[in-house]
Amino acid sequence: MEKIVFIQTGFGVDVHGQDITKAAVRAVRHAIFTNSMPGIEAFLPDGDLNNMVVNVKLALPCDAELLDHDAIKAIIPYGTVTVEIMAGGMLTTSGIFLADKADKNDLMYIVNASVETGY
Repeated sequence: MEKIVFIQTGFGVDVHGQDITKAAVRAVRHAIFTNSMPGIEAFLPDGDLNNMVVNVKLALPCDAELLDHDAIKAIIPYGTVTVEIMAGGMLTTSGIFLADKADKNDLMYIVNASVETGY
């Protein structure tokens, strides 16, 4: 990315089921779904949203190898999207094991996201 224009941050939690992709999708949605970038086209080459570059950084507490990168990329509607993974986030107890919610244990997964937008 040559120039970062906008950075959005968020977090996501999977309370039951221990699904790292579900927590990561929620983190990215939290970062981008309450923002608007009016005027972003003025910064982009040819004024085209498809020339936008988006780097999604995710801090995962575990199971990085299970993350569905395509599910993350599908959330971003325009441009070229990359996904970068790093250690972070949090594992903490949900306080209860619920077999009917596909729990493997009583942990909840918390993921942090930073979404960098530019060109």
